[in-house]
Amino acid sequence: MTVPFIPFDEGEALLDWTGLAEAIARGHDLPKAAIGDTFLYRDPDTLLSRAAWIDGMGMAVKTATIFPGNPERGDPMVNGAVCLYSDRDGTIEALVDFHLVTKWKTVGDSLLAATRLARPDSGRILIVGAGTVGTGLCDAFSAGFPDAGITLWNRTRAKADELAATLPGVAVAEDLEQAVRASDIIVTATMSSTPVIRGDWLRPGQHLNLIGAYRPDMREADDTALTRGRIFVDSFDTTIGHIGEIQIPLDQGVISKDDLVADFYDLAAFTRNGPDDITVFKNGGGAHLDLMTSRYILERWQAAL
Repeated sequence: MTVPFIPFDEGEALLDWTGLAEAIARGHDLPKAAIGDTFLYRDPDTLLSRAAWIDGMGMAVKTATIFPGNPERGDPMVNGAVCLYSDRDGTIEALVDFHLVTKWKTVGDSLLAATRLARPDSGRILIVGAGTVGTGLCDAFSAGFPDAGITLWNRTRAKADELAATLPGVAVAEDLEQAVRASDIIVTATMSSTPVIRGDWLRPGQHLNLIGAYRPDMREADDTALTRGRIFVDSFDTTIGHIGEIQIPLDQGVISKDDLVADFYDLAAFTRNGPDDITVFKNGGGAHLDLMTSRYILERWQAAL
C-alpha cells in the first residue's frame, strides 16, 4: 500500500473552516484522548513530538524539528510532519505536512469556540496580531461570521498594513483600546508575555478568544478581563498547569477552577446565559486536536481522489 503524503498547498485547497470546526466537535463525542509529549534537545536545536490516541479515530504523532540556525542558511527554522495511524490495526495511513495541520488546528480550535460563545449577530471582529496565524484567522472568521467586518491591529502598524493589503475588505486599526471597545469578537494571536487586552475595555456581549499565550509566563489578557467574563478552554489538560493565561490567575487566587465553565469535552455547556454575557475562551491546543485535524484532512484528501 502506498502511504499518501499530503503537502501544504494541495491539502489546503480541499479544506474549509466550518467543516473543520464541525469535525473537531465530532471528535469530542468520542472517548477522551490519551496524549503525551516528548522533547529532545541538542543546544540550540529541538526535536518535539506530540502524540494522541482516540479510541475510534486512531493515532497521530506530530513531530517538529526546530533548528534556529537554519534561517541563516536560507532554510525554514521549523520542519516536521504528522504520522496518522489506523485505529483498527495500527498501520500508517498518511503523512501530513506539519505546517498545514498546525495552521488549521490552531485556527479551527478558536473558530469552534467562537461559533458557540459569540453572539450570532456579531458584526465586528478584531484580530490582534498580524503574525503567521493572522491570515488563517481572517479567512476562518469570515467563513464563520460571513456578515461581519474584520479589523486588524498589530503592535507594528506596518505589519498590519502589509497583511491587510492581501485580504480584501480587511481594515487596520490605529488604536487598540478603541478597536476593542468597538468590536463584538476579539481574537488575540500575539507573542506577548504581558497582557495586551484590558478588562476595563470590554463591554457586555463581547467574546474574547485568546490564542497566543502558550508558555507558563505568557498572558494576553489581564485579571479584570478574566473576572468579568465566563471562562472556557479547549482542554483542561493542556491549559491548567501549562499556560500562564490560566495558571497565573489560578495561582494568585484571582480565579478558581470553578470559574472554568467547561472544555470541549462538554461542548453542550458552551453557551451564553444571555446577550450581555462576556465570554472568554483560551485556546491551549494539544495533540488530540492535531489528530482530529489530520483525520479531517485525510478524509477530504481521500474524497477528492
